[in-house]
Amino acid sequence: MNHPVIEITHLSYSYDRTRVLDDINLTVEEGAFIGLVGPNGSGKTTLLKCLLGLLRPQSGSIRLFGEDLKKFKNWHDIGFVSQKANSFNTGFPASVFEVVASGLTSKLGLFRYMKAADRVKVKEAIDAVGLSEFSRRNIGELSGGQQQRTFIARALVSDPKLLILDEPTVGVDSASVQSFYRMLKDLNGRLGITLILVTHDVGTISDKVTQVACLNKTLHFHGSPEEFDQLNGHSLSDYYGHPVHVLTHDHHGEGHHHD
Repeated sequence: MNHPVIEITHLSYSYDRTRVLDDINLTVEEGAFIGLVGPNGSGKTTLLKCLLGLLRPQSGSIRLFGEDLKKFKNWHDIGFVSQKANSFNTGFPASVFEVVASGLTSKLGLFRYMKAADRVKVKEAIDAVGLSEFSRRNIGELSGGQQQRTFIARALVSDPKLLILDEPTVGVDSASVQSFYRMLKDLNGRLGITLILVTHDVGTISDKVTQVACLNKTLHFHGSPEEFDQLNGHSLSDYYGHPVHVLTHDHHGEGHHHD
């Protein structure tokens, strides 16, 4: 039986007097791959900040790996990948190997003093995201998709049990997005890492994730991608607060419109 990785109970958060999250209840089981969707300003980033201990909710509780967030210490079990533009100066003169190694060391450059076992871990993380041939390439020379794969490898190198990704395909060309999501599905299936993916690509992820959670201040929906695909436009428009036209994908990769 899988154990809950995240247990959110009656969570609410307000900025000043504006309620952003209202009575959120969400349990994420070990090994799940959750697509967290919702309109801009729906509270997705605030929820992530609460999960990462960066914000303290006004009410409710969060448990990580069975432990109350206030007492949680094992942050190395959680990897976080933000939108590339907000997380890294791509003009920095560092190779893919160095960037990934920085997930193990406090400063870039210390990779020269790494133990052999650490070098193996870095290589395995780079292999896992399909960048072996780019190991010595400068990060600034890579495409947006390759850079994001590098940041995922940096998060993977410390063997996280939970990986949280905040809209990682912003700035990634559409041709690379599908292979990027296939890589995440592979990491989830092969390594058993629990994934939470914040995304606007509702249709693109429906055949990759195990669950979809739709957030807009409250949690409007949490269930299987098949159940989410069955929602009609009226339900989605209610959740999003404006008309929504969704393009879903079947498991053969052929899109069909959802009226």
